[in-house]
Amino acid sequence: MTRAIIFDFDLTLADSTKGIIECVNFALERLNLTRADDERIKRTIGMSLENTFIRLTGQTDNQNVSFFISNFVKRADQVMVDLTSMFASVPATTERLIEMGFALGIVSTKFRYRIEDILAREGLSDRFGVIIGGEDVADQKPHPRGLTTAIARMQMDANDVLYVGDSTIDALTAERAKVPFIAVLSGATSKSEFDEVPKVAVIDDISALPRLLRGKAA
Repeated sequence: MTRAIIFDFDLTLADSTKGIIECVNFALERLNLTRADDERIKRTIGMSLENTFIRLTGQTDNQNVSFFISNFVKRADQVMVDLTSMFASVPATTERLIEMGFALGIVSTKFRYRIEDILAREGLSDRFGVIIGGEDVADQKPHPRGLTTAIARMQMDANDVLYVGDSTIDALTAERAKVPFIAVLSGATSKSEFDEVPKVAVIDDISALPRLLRGKAA
């Protein structure tokens, strides 16, 4: 029986596209590099900042990677919270899941303090018992460290938990943690792309979870 649902954040619970595009291009410009296309940036959401830079530029120079990351974070501290909006279905869906007996958590590459600020603004801070952000673990997704850390803090086992995310990176993270995965189509990943990864189900967005999980709470 499932006891907890752990969510990715960006494009699973919230639309941070505008903020991420702004911060990526701010950091690229500080390196005198060409701004990236919006769609290319959107396809990197959920990656570590290091992998985002490598994917967009093809560069692996450690100094440039570090400079990109520091400038992304600098700009994100200024604009990310304001440019991120929760998906409309999140308040009602999370309330219903809690009523059904599920504990909720978040595991994301996004910094925890940013997630906490966004949740506080939306009055949702009390919905999620555990939040693991990018600053909380040394190894970013698809390494399972963040997910296994969240499970341990919830005092549960991998088979007690479902992980919900919008990307194949999330799916691989769940697989490596030996956690069942539910894919949502609220991000940039198409349904066909999820054909290649283990999953319990593919749903349009998290609003379908209560119906899907009816009767599965411990």
